[in-house]
Amino acid sequence: MMANISVIGSGGWGSAVAIMLAKNGHRVTLWSYLKEESEDLKKYRENKPFLPGVKFPDGVRFTSELSECCQDADVIVTATPSHAIRTTAKNMSGFIKDGQIIVNISKGLEEGTHSTLSKVIKEEIPNCEVVVMSGPSHAEEVSRDIPTTNVVACENCETAKIIQDIFMNPNFRVYTNTDVLGVELGGSLKNVIALCAGIVDGMGLGDNTKAALMTRGLVEMSRLGVALGAKHETFNGLSGVGNLIVTCTSMHSRNRRAGILIGQGKTPEQARDEVKMVVEGIKTCRAAKELADSAGVEMPIVNEAYKVLFEGMAPGMALKNLMGRDKKHETEMDFLGTVK
Repeated sequence: MMANISVIGSGGWGSAVAIMLAKNGHRVTLWSYLKEESEDLKKYRENKPFLPGVKFPDGVRFTSELSECCQDADVIVTATPSHAIRTTAKNMSGFIKDGQIIVNISKGLEEGTHSTLSKVIKEEIPNCEVVVMSGPSHAEEVSRDIPTTNVVACENCETAKIIQDIFMNPNFRVYTNTDVLGVELGGSLKNVIALCAGIVDGMGLGDNTKAALMTRGLVEMSRLGVALGAKHETFNGLSGVGNLIVTCTSMHSRNRRAGILIGQGKTPEQARDEVKMVVEGIKTCRAAKELADSAGVEMPIVNEAYKVLFEGMAPGMALKNLMGRDKKHETEMDFLGTVK
């Protein structure tokens, strides 16, 4: 079916999804926070800073007016940075009809509240239905039709199937899931581990080290997710291990790139300035540690990452602390079903 779709947020990922949905035959409107940015996209029909060389299909419209995006949309896709989700949703709320489907493709947790982004949207727009999409999907590749798979999650299976149909094409395969919390946490927490993977690379360590980090990082992601009410198996899927693999190994990953700079001796602030993009893993690290502390969940990698990012600890000392921990049994389980 052809749908009217508005994409809220014209960064790399929002632009890539707008391009893909237009190629799928939908009528797409792409919203930019800044009017001049919207004018540039309209003039050049290209997102030069994020997706150079990739042209928007003729059917994509551009605007900086939220009312123009929201009022006639069958589906709204939110693609703003996590720190802008609440403000954007609040500004959208007056234009949203009852039952409006909003697909959140942003990743992260809200600072301060530690809320998932779907919860933030629902708090500001209680009359909408929220779907989340996540998975290993660099904008640079999706915009160029490189085969990719993602998962869409919604408590309402029929709504998830509607979004599956809208997004799916021969180069973008979509699965469905009902574990909204698990899918969101997988997409958020992987950024912390990707940042650490970059630090490993920046320190000049080897494949063995990164493999260990990714494997035990996945354990920590799943451990926290289960404690908060998510399903363990979700973290073995696209939003968990899939996201983890792509962000820990690719130079498209801003979190990995920032981590490399930190591993080479830059401060987190210097790394963030050099990457020139939002590094969600830094904010999410703080939220993950605070969530783990409040839930009584052990997350040694996240704890050491927190010390590096916020307490000035040298990465080498963090590595020493991790390698020197007490002996453990790999699959020893406690009564919650989480690894000790």
